[in-house]
Amino acid sequence: MIQKDINILAIETSCDETAAAVVRNGREVRSNIISSQIELHKLYGGVVPEIASRKHIEKINQVIEEALSVAKITLEEIDAIGVTYGPGLVGALLVGVAEAKAISFATKKPLIGVHHIEGHVSANYIEHKQLKPPFLCLIVSGGHTHLVLVKDYGEYEIIGKTRDDAAGEAFDKVARAIGLGYPGGPKIDKLSKEGRSDAISFPRAHIEGSPYDFSFSGLKSAVLNYINSMEMKNEEINKADLAASFQEAVIDVLVTRTIMAANDYGMKQVAIAGGVAANSALKKVFSTACKEKGLEFYYPSPILCTDNAAMIGAAAYYEYIRGKRSGYDLNAIPNLKIGER
Repeated sequence: MIQKDINILAIETSCDETAAAVVRNGREVRSNIISSQIELHKLYGGVVPEIASRKHIEKINQVIEEALSVAKITLEEIDAIGVTYGPGLVGALLVGVAEAKAISFATKKPLIGVHHIEGHVSANYIEHKQLKPPFLCLIVSGGHTHLVLVKDYGEYEIIGKTRDDAAGEAFDKVARAIGLGYPGGPKIDKLSKEGRSDAISFPRAHIEGSPYDFSFSGLKSAVLNYINSMEMKNEEINKADLAASFQEAVIDVLVTRTIMAANDYGMKQVAIAGGVAANSALKKVFSTACKEKGLEFYYPSPILCTDNAAMIGAAAYYEYIRGKRSGYDLNAIPNLKIGER
């Protein structure tokens, strides 16, 4: 018996990207359209929620139309609509949720609310067709640093998370402090290639009783103290060395904790996801560490690391085949916890 292909129209508006995609059977991306607001928010050194929401309203219809056009599919041929409903900026989320509910109501197609972080995990299903649960996934982005056991499709257990700043947030703050601007992650990654990662000794936080948790506020403070100290002594700061040393400290903690957790939980597959997963040094160190421990290592392409709708479509597909459906009372939940429904 030939099974029918399932086509999901996915919508993502959790922060500053207005995105829509068509994904077939959870793994095949037929279109993935992203309208980024980065250039706009650069003016303010970070994302301004009200501006983000207004831009989503302006762009969302044309982004969806383009996604359908590129995929060569009509709304009538879509099987379900998946949409990010949390976590994220509440105003931004509401734009996508309202749009998805309207399309669902008009077409009488099922509506599926998707957790944004679960979407990041699912980006690896698109990139690596052979990847199946169980595996360990480190989600690292501007708003999230989570170490998650992916027990099955749609079944997750958080075993570690940040106590303060997320890794990406720390990158942004340090980049701002040394005059690189926003977004900080890609700029520090690029500048680090010109510096020495052992030039400056920065701390690695260890949290007593919580071996898989992270903390980056102390590291961020150490960087700021170093900058202030150098300025008080009227000494020139080697920005490349500082960037490389800071990045090394972040990567060391992320990789060490993840490899330890994989060993403790008997996981043979390790994946990373989220915006910081695009960092070239992080991927290189992870690849080496996993190879040494005999672990399989997976990461998405840069386009699937940043916020995008293809990953939401992948996550929505697995919720769809598990029978999950959302009602028209679906609402934006800015602080939605992973695993919550």
